[in-house]
Amino acid sequence: MPSHKLDRTTEDIRRELTAIFRELKDPRVTGTLLSIVRVEVSRDLSYCTVYVSDMEGMDRAKRAVEGLKSAAGYIRRELGQRLPLRHVPALIFKATDSIEYSANINRILQDLKEENHGSKPE
Repeated sequence: MPSHKLDRTTEDIRRELTAIFRELKDPRVTGTLLSIVRVEVSRDLSYCTVYVSDMEGMDRAKRAVEGLKSAAGYIRRELGQRLPLRHVPALIFKATDSIEYSANINRILQDLKEENHGSKPE
């Protein structure tokens, strides 16, 4: 399969997963600022690994992944109805702390910026 077709399919899956996550009623998923960081689809479309992150940290992301794993059958069925795929890939959810990590880096950069502006002689 050409890589541009795989990239397009991956992006379609990511878009639809975002919409499906909003419709879930599991409290582990709904009451949180959950974000899909990355979606990786195998070349034969048999597996789809979804990396999710939460603004509140890794513990919250792991709880959300538990909720997503329990709803994986429903999510997969919804993907099959929304996308014209011959075979809907099996979904694998993994928690990552990339949002928390990037927020921490941004905070450090802002602190350094404030230090440099405060120590400049005029």
